[in-house]
Amino acid sequence: MVKNLQIFGGKGFVGSHLVDLFPDSIVNDKIDYNVTGENILYLISTVTNYNMKINPYIDIDTNLTTLMKVLEQCKHGNVVFNFISSWFVYGHTNMPADEDSICNPSGFYSITKRTAEQLLICYCETHDIKYRILRFSNVVGYGDKKASLQKNALQHLINKIKNDEDINVYEGGDLYRDYIHVKDVCRAVKLILEKGKLNTIYNVGNNKPTKLIDMLAMAKELTNSKSIFNHIPQPKFHKLVQVLSMWMKAEKLKELGYVPEYDEKQMVEDMLR
Repeated sequence: MVKNLQIFGGKGFVGSHLVDLFPDSIVNDKIDYNVTGENILYLISTVTNYNMKINPYIDIDTNLTTLMKVLEQCKHGNVVFNFISSWFVYGHTNMPADEDSICNPSGFYSITKRTAEQLLICYCETHDIKYRILRFSNVVGYGDKKASLQKNALQHLINKIKNDEDINVYEGGDLYRDYIHVKDVCRAVKLILEKGKLNTIYNVGNNKPTKLIDMLAMAKELTNSKSIFNHIPQPKFHKLVQVLSMWMKAEKLKELGYVPEYDEKQMVEDMLR
């Protein structure tokens, strides 16, 4: 059992599911950085590499400055800081990426998430704060209201398939991701908070590469959709800030007893609700 859990960023897609899983947790408002819990679950973050086209300070302010405001509240207390990170920190690296793989991110979101990890580790070691870093793979499932081509593109495209709309697919969909259902992510987080080693990084995924086109084709078949898939090249900016394919090893998570409950078909069915 996770005692005295405090969640920062509990209003988003994953955060709201975690709040449901931990109904007794303390959930901070967006600009409330006060720390009162013993176990911190920190999800505050931007979600896309495209912010730099609008405002290059958004990722820096959100992913770094806000993190430091919360960490500053922790240095005089006995806390465990559980930081939610992303597969984006790996960037161009060997695959499948494990927790010791070289991180070579590109794009402001990816770079600031990796920088946040490094700042966190340095700060926690300096002030004797215990921590964990959880790197999520591609989280999917019903209810992501902010899905777009830049964030949770699979859900965005499946929504179009449901409506018989034609869709543009980068490189013919011949790219792969490690998809994991949001409820499986929450179960994995719970396992790590209860059993995971301190001062450790955990990949959180299903340890399985799945082609985007296969997920889209499944959605089309399940809905008898009339959508046509238009194959287009990957845009230049997308190439600059994001790798085409990625999947991660999650052996340390499996050692804690994690077994996914959702397979690819169940994920697609849930997204089609």
